[in-house]
Amino acid sequence: MDYFIHLGILFAIYVILGAGLNLLVGYTGLLSVTHAAFYGIGAYTTAILLTQTGFGFFSSVILGIFVTMITAFLVGIVLSKFKDDYYALASLGFNIIVFSAFLNWQDLTKGPLGIPGISRPELFGFSFSSNISYFVLAILFAGLIYFISKFIINSSFGRVLKAIREDEKAIQVFGYNTQFYKLAIFVISAGMASVAGSLFASYITFIDPSSFYIIESIFILTIIIIGGLANMRGVLLGALFLILLPEALRFVGFPSDIAAQMRQVVYGLILVLLMLYRPKGFLGEYDL
Repeated sequence: MDYFIHLGILFAIYVILGAGLNLLVGYTGLLSVTHAAFYGIGAYTTAILLTQTGFGFFSSVILGIFVTMITAFLVGIVLSKFKDDYYALASLGFNIIVFSAFLNWQDLTKGPLGIPGISRPELFGFSFSSNISYFVLAILFAGLIYFISKFIINSSFGRVLKAIREDEKAIQVFGYNTQFYKLAIFVISAGMASVAGSLFASYITFIDPSSFYIIESIFILTIIIIGGLANMRGVLLGALFLILLPEALRFVGFPSDIAAQMRQVVYGLILVLLMLYRPKGFLGEYDL
C-alpha cells in the first residue's frame, strides 16, 4: 500500500510541474527547458529554511514561490531577447547555471552532499508525517494548481496567450504587449514549479543537485508532450503514464544484469513510437 501511496505523491508533484510548464509551452508556444531549475530553487529554499531557520513548511513554500518568481522575472527578461530555438537553448543554459550553483555553492546548498533532515509539514499541531496524510496534502496542492491553471486558460489572459502561440505578430497589431504576457506566464509557471519543489523536498526529507539536472527538465517536458500540449487533462494522463511505466517495466522479467538498461530501452522505444504516431500526444490540441 505504501508503494502506491508513494507513486501517488510523485504523481501529484509531477502534475504541478506539468501544469505550469503546459501554460508556457502548450498554451503560449514558448519551448522552455528550464523547469527543473525553478523546481530546484523551490526545493532548496524550503530545505534551507526548514533545516537552518525557524520557518515552517507553509511559510517556506510562500517564500520559495517569491524567490523563484523573482529569479524567473530576471531570467525571463534575458530570455525575451531570444526566439524559437535560441529561446530553448538559452533556457537550457540557465538550467545548467542553476545546477552548477546547487553543486558548488557548498556553504548554502552543501554541494553534492545535499541537505538531509528536512522536516515534514505541520499545521495547527498536526504533522503530515505519515505518507497517507502527505498524499492528501500533495493532492490538495495539485488540485489548487490545476484549478489556477484552468482559470488562467479560460480567462482573457489565457486567450491572449493562445493568440501569441498562433501568431504573435498579429496580436501585436491589436496593441497587445506580447513581451509582458510572455514574461508574466514565465514567472507564473516558475512559481508553480517552486511549489512542487517544496513538496518534493519535504517528502523525501533529503535533496541534492542530481534531482534538478537537465534530464529532469526533459522529463517534465515529456509529460506534457505525451499527455498532450495545450490540454490540462493531458497533463494528468502524461504524468500518470510516465510515473507508472518505469514501475510496470520492473515486472517484465529482464535478466538482473541488464534489467536497468533494458527498461530504459523499452521506455525510450515507447516514447519514440508515440512521437511518430501520436505527435500531439494522447490529448493534444497543439503540435510543437
